[in-house]
Amino acid sequence: MISVIIPIFNAEKTIIRTLDSVKAQTIGVDIFEIIIINDGSTDESKNVIEKYIIENPTMAIQLIHQFNKGVSYARNVGLKIAKGDYIALLDADDEWLPEKIEKQLTYFQDINLHIDFLATRRNNNKILFPYCVMNHLAEITFKKLLIRNETQPSTVLFKRKVLENTGYFNPDQRYAEDLNYWMKVSKNNRMYILDESLVIADGGKRTFGASGLSANLSAMEQGFQRNLKEMYSVKRINFIQYILLMLFYKAKYILLLIRTYYYNWKDRKGKKYL
Repeated sequence: MISVIIPIFNAEKTIIRTLDSVKAQTIGVDIFEIIIINDGSTDESKNVIEKYIIENPTMAIQLIHQFNKGVSYARNVGLKIAKGDYIALLDADDEWLPEKIEKQLTYFQDINLHIDFLATRRNNNKILFPYCVMNHLAEITFKKLLIRNETQPSTVLFKRKVLENTGYFNPDQRYAEDLNYWMKVSKNNRMYILDESLVIADGGKRTFGASGLSANLSAMEQGFQRNLKEMYSVKRINFIQYILLMLFYKAKYILLLIRTYYYNWKDRKGKKYL
């Protein structure tokens, strides 16, 4: 069984497409338990999901309600009750392509690979440096994660052993929380990215500065710096690495601000002439 963890906050307009993408998986719907954590939504998300559950009785969907505590806390609620041999993460504004899970399971079941954690590409993005693709896979390591995070949560499928040897997301971290968790996972598990784009994330928008949590670039940068301090405190990086990476993250933040300003200006200019 595969446990699908879906945190949701005010996603009445997107959650049906998200759930339909699970239902459309070529592996079949019977293999899934779907755990939706309603993180204090104030729109019609609750009613939309409850109606969907009634209309799809063959899907094992569990809806849990909580006060708004953030995406990490919500994911942890689902992870703690998940029964699956595999865990899949899925955000409420993302969609899986139909063959996603079946293709990932093929790699997990290859006894020569020993994969514990497998992500995919999304939105037809390329896998960039420092990652290198060999035989359709790019290995994820701690050192690579320090430079670049190529792993979006909705692309991820991992074995239950990852929960057992890593634990859960930092419950009070709302930004760069995924990278924080991947860094911890990398300590005891073999992680890869499948070189196929099998997820439509946030309707296909660019991955920074457009919408959702990633639109708050300042908070994202603070999240990255928080991760860095934690990795230094647990001695996974030394002081010199900490200083150099801190400066590197600051430079990346400034570059993202410039790129976001440029793309937003370009979008406004395009709309002006429509």
